[in-house]
Amino acid sequence: MNLLDQVNSPADLKKLTMDQLPELAKNVREKILEVTSQVGGHLGAGLGTVEMAIALHYVYNSPTDKIIWDTGHQAYPHKLLTGRRDRFHTLRQFGGISGFLTRTESEHDVFGAGHASTAISAAVGFAAARDVLKQNHHVVACVNDGSLTGGMSFEALQNAGHLGTDMLVVLNDNQMFISHRVGAFGAFLAKLTTAGAFRRMEKRVERFLTRMSFYGPYLLRLARRVKVLLFPGVLFEEMGFGYLGPIDGHNLPQLIEVLKAIQQLKGPHVLHVVTKKGRGYEPAESDPIKYHGVTRFNPETGEMVKAPGGPPTYTQVFGRTLVRLAEEDPKIVAITAAMPEGTGLDLFRKEIPKRFYDVGLGEQHAVTFAAGLACGGLKPVVAIYSSFMQRGFDQMIHDVCLQKLPVVFCLDRGGLVGDDGPTHHGTFDLSFCRMMPHLTVMAPKDENELQHMMKTALNLPGPSVIRYPRGAGLGVPMDSQLKLLPLGKGETLRPGADVTLMAIGYPVQACLEAADILAEKGVSAGVVNARFVKPLDREFVVSVARSAPLLVTVEENTVIGGFGDAVRAALEGEKADVRVVGVPDSFVEHGTQSKLRDKVGLSAAKIADRVLDLHRGRLAAR
Repeated sequence: MNLLDQVNSPADLKKLTMDQLPELAKNVREKILEVTSQVGGHLGAGLGTVEMAIALHYVYNSPTDKIIWDTGHQAYPHKLLTGRRDRFHTLRQFGGISGFLTRTESEHDVFGAGHASTAISAAVGFAAARDVLKQNHHVVACVNDGSLTGGMSFEALQNAGHLGTDMLVVLNDNQMFISHRVGAFGAFLAKLTTAGAFRRMEKRVERFLTRMSFYGPYLLRLARRVKVLLFPGVLFEEMGFGYLGPIDGHNLPQLIEVLKAIQQLKGPHVLHVVTKKGRGYEPAESDPIKYHGVTRFNPETGEMVKAPGGPPTYTQVFGRTLVRLAEEDPKIVAITAAMPEGTGLDLFRKEIPKRFYDVGLGEQHAVTFAAGLACGGLKPVVAIYSSFMQRGFDQMIHDVCLQKLPVVFCLDRGGLVGDDGPTHHGTFDLSFCRMMPHLTVMAPKDENELQHMMKTALNLPGPSVIRYPRGAGLGVPMDSQLKLLPLGKGETLRPGADVTLMAIGYPVQACLEAADILAEKGVSAGVVNARFVKPLDREFVVSVARSAPLLVTVEENTVIGGFGDAVRAALEGEKADVRVVGVPDSFVEHGTQSKLRDKVGLSAAKIADRVLDLHRGRLAAR
């Protein structure tokens, strides 16, 4: 019997005996493998947190007790244990359940999680709200070790330590370098500390040393330094947390025993849990990077189902071009925030390792670090996903743009990214970048133009942004020689007498296809590739507006404050009929890129329908 089939809620989980829980863990792993092998998703992280999720829901009473997960891709087991087993096959599919945590999906998802390093801050808020309202429930934040490379986690830790409120941070540590701490000593230390014996002994020693008039303070400092060597949790303890662990995160009886004991403790605590990413599936255990996020694969062999051959992705073109440019210019350096493979900088790391920097999940630091590199005479290129760059907004303004520093920001995953959904759609970058003084903002129509924009950006005296989409390029021929693009000027790809479609980035191709559809309906549509959002050459924009009675701008960005608004501003004082087509002022769900583009009106067919309605409206108004 599959025990997972009996679990429709945490209440059902609590009906199982301790002896049944290892079998349940096996069933959860089988379900994750079954579904992700068919629809893709995040694999390794969830396989590593199976026992952790079971233990938490076995001990705590969700949703009354608040279990908050950082970086939701580690929470697949949580989803399966909280009533979403029957819908799990719809994972990351249009109309299905999210690959991350979302409050609208389940009452057990008490806080949304798509980006890292948010859980501890949210947990402190939950705990403080509980205390103000005089409620009585537990608050648990589940963070992986990577989340602690984000500065926000440490901001939250110091705040929680200062408040002294009751809460638990479960640190899911799946790094191999601490595997030597797993075993009897780690379990003994956790039990000893949980029981309070070590804590009481430590306090007695501190009181004794404090009372010593002359040598006491010196000996106390020395004792604390010695403790640094003996007890790895001293950092947390100095921030006001009780530290417990490390313990084996795959030992269910031990996890449950320790969690039950922790419920009796007062104040904030950290439980250091050691897990193995990809646990229970040998291919994922052997290569956790490859199996972190997967497409379809054969669960028997681990072999990925290869997509049909096609053009390189924008990410690959970026990586190759940057290596080429850096080989010619020794001042070029590359920075990413824990995403070398995702951003294409793994090639740079391999070819030019001494000029490659991975700063961890710290986008804010990445930006200011790049500013320092630029001040030091280098040419930094910062490669970060568009949605993650939102976290570096202040640093872009204050540390880069204000000082006019030549930092190049390459924003991967610009526009609608597909299955990862609203936390990862890069639909705000053109808007928030456009408002920054001194910042040049570009978006290529295809992969060939991307390489020219990179050369252009690296030759500018100030900061710049290049924004490009997720996925494969168009398969256009690649120029062998890189060239500089004229600043602020676009190109007319197709003339039209009735309407001009002026697009930026990926939608340029959709506009060319829409123009063909319109031609079949008797509408002459021109197409312009704008290339730049900022600066916009006003003379060029005015000439485009005067080429046809109707100008329609098209962008894969929110309609608020983006490219269309930039065109309108450039045409102030001109008698031009300008309409804006873009992503509506709302968050877009998850689904394939093609389905989502059609839904929001950015497919070729929907653009053509929109333009046809506008054109007919103008004719009727006459």
